[in-house]
Amino acid sequence: MLKTVIIGTGPGGLTAAIYLARAGLSPLVIEGPEPGGQLTTTTEVENFPGFPDGIMGPELMANMRKQAERFGAEFRTGWVNSVDLSQRPFKLQVEGQGEIVAESVIVSTGASAKYLGIPGEKENVGRGVSTCATCDGFFFRNKRIIVVGGGDSAMEEANFLSRFGSEVVIVNRRNELRASKIMQERARENTKIKWSLNRTPLEVVAGERGVTALKVRNNETGQEELLETDGIFVAIGHTPNTKFLGGQLETDELGYLIVKPGSTETNIPGVFACGDVQDHKYRQAITAAGTGCMAALECERFLEESHAADRQAVQA
Repeated sequence: MLKTVIIGTGPGGLTAAIYLARAGLSPLVIEGPEPGGQLTTTTEVENFPGFPDGIMGPELMANMRKQAERFGAEFRTGWVNSVDLSQRPFKLQVEGQGEIVAESVIVSTGASAKYLGIPGEKENVGRGVSTCATCDGFFFRNKRIIVVGGGDSAMEEANFLSRFGSEVVIVNRRNELRASKIMQERARENTKIKWSLNRTPLEVVAGERGVTALKVRNNETGQEELLETDGIFVAIGHTPNTKFLGGQLETDELGYLIVKPGSTETNIPGVFACGDVQDHKYRQAITAAGTGCMAALECERFLEESHAADRQAVQA
């Protein structure tokens, strides 16, 4: 039986692995089909402290993994199909690994950005297509930017990107926006923001150097249009990766795991959550790493107290 298992290898999971390994707890880290999380699809990371010249996303994740391995963390690749959190020790069914039993679990499975599912989109992630304005906005100084979406996140990203781009065009499938009134007003008051509503994205057009345009259909006329741009930010939401938990942990209305305020503790003692799977507000590498540290320290404390209680029970 293992002391602890970490599910997920983004900044949160890897930071937790570093801390727990240094504490001598030999954590087992289960990495899925996309090791490193969303940062592996980011070209250059310039806002992670300690790298004044920036660092490539995949390189940052590889370095964090090496650091965890150096202290004794073990990594296995597999898809966690299901978990049984009804009693301790917890049981995990991992594809290709069978059943894994552990005294504690840290869930760091992140959230997956929703994409439009149109031709040219996935192929150009990192070449002009992005799902994170705060991560990549800096690279579009004085360039034309398109934001696809009609909710609060789209309005927020458009306002943020207006600090960098020469213009920001919001593209939405309908004439109406889902965003709250105040967020719509802020966007409409921004003179850098233009509107291309009632248009359905059809294709991301790119050349050798990256994105050049977004092909859309004008839903009023049925005609196809080409909106020239240097960057396309898809802001239609994220989906937390929690299906495998089978509803055993409490979530909010969006599906993100609920943790006790100021901690990473879930509703089940011994199960902790860190990173984007419990954070739909910030969604940054540095905040994920911070919660990974918190989860490791709280997990270590939980195991110490649990073992102390077991010893007292035996003595009694």
